[in-house]
Amino acid sequence: MQIIVIGAGYVGLSNAVLLAQKNQVKLIDIDTNKILLLNQNKSPIKDSLIQKYLSTKKLSLSYDSELCSDLSSTDVIIIATPTNFNSKTKTFNTNTIESILFDLQQKKFSNLVIIRSTLPIGFTERIKKKYPNFELAFFPEFLREGEALKDSLYPTRIICGSKSRSAKNFLKILQKSSIKKNIKTLITSPTEAESIKLFSNMYLALRISFFNELDSFSISKNLNSQEIIEGVSMDPRIGDYYNNPSFGYGGYCLPKDTKQLEQNYKNIPQKLIQATIEANATRKKFITSEILKINAKTIGIFRISMKKESDNWRESSIIDIIKLLKKKGKKIIIYEPYISKKEFLGFPIINNISIFKNQSNLVITNRMQEELEDIKNKVFTRDIFNIN
Repeated sequence: MQIIVIGAGYVGLSNAVLLAQKNQVKLIDIDTNKILLLNQNKSPIKDSLIQKYLSTKKLSLSYDSELCSDLSSTDVIIIATPTNFNSKTKTFNTNTIESILFDLQQKKFSNLVIIRSTLPIGFTERIKKKYPNFELAFFPEFLREGEALKDSLYPTRIICGSKSRSAKNFLKILQKSSIKKNIKTLITSPTEAESIKLFSNMYLALRISFFNELDSFSISKNLNSQEIIEGVSMDPRIGDYYNNPSFGYGGYCLPKDTKQLEQNYKNIPQKLIQATIEANATRKKFITSEILKINAKTIGIFRISMKKESDNWRESSIIDIIKLLKKKGKKIIIYEPYISKKEFLGFPIINNISIFKNQSNLVITNRMQEELEDIKNKVFTRDIFNIN
């Protein structure tokens, strides 16, 4: 099968590598720097398994910065471009997707188009009325940054947002490309699939906020947060997972997806979604107040990315904490090896870990890492279980 994937972010690249094991795949991205790296078998994103596959696996994978004019031999086109939340319009920015769909219509493409970008609920059904020449399906992704290919090879489930024959056939292709067998699947309509994606991330945000508020209570009452969480998690209905406190949920998906779902509830009574969004902001303010109590002269920020195995700091919760500390006039230095700039938010970036440790009176980190074990006595974190 000949497949084109548009967008070389962690969703598009992991999909391209996954499918290129058994299909001819072309990956398109307008960022020529990414294409240059990929042509050298170098991953433009931090994902060790993607890099391993690019370096060692036999993949039928090519790259380009433009979509060719002749698409007659292409069976499937996958769109995996970002849909950032627009705070002014209060919805996802789907302009890039709509532009691609218009381009495909102009090029007279007539086969299957699959959107893997996260969408507002109802988008696919609405937009496909404008483009009757090709079939449109929505396949939500459930990938973690830094482990996107692993999650593609061992998916928790595959949701097919179309009941057409061609979409069902593509579902089988995803199953055959994965290492995991007996994958849970669901074939549904595009709107239900869009809902599954947003409600899944909404629940994860809610769960994070629950354990963060438990932790805030424990700190305020001088209680053992770890023991309370362990006791609560012993209930099989709750479970001992996804319960590690943090500075707040962040990253690319959860903040924007919760806001989008809140907007989809327009004219529908709800309190829980709004409360979860507000609870996340409250948690960051609480963490900031706890940091200020220590009254450190120089506060060191260890990494601004959300997770240990990620080089992406979009919507990272620690960035909001930096901004809150900045308002209080605190002196801050930042250790972030994946930023080439000399400063971030007006604060100096120090890429030498030894200098960073020596100059910091207090080190703030969302997740504890081995590099900080020798200065554990001056580290502030709420990472109780040492897991992402």
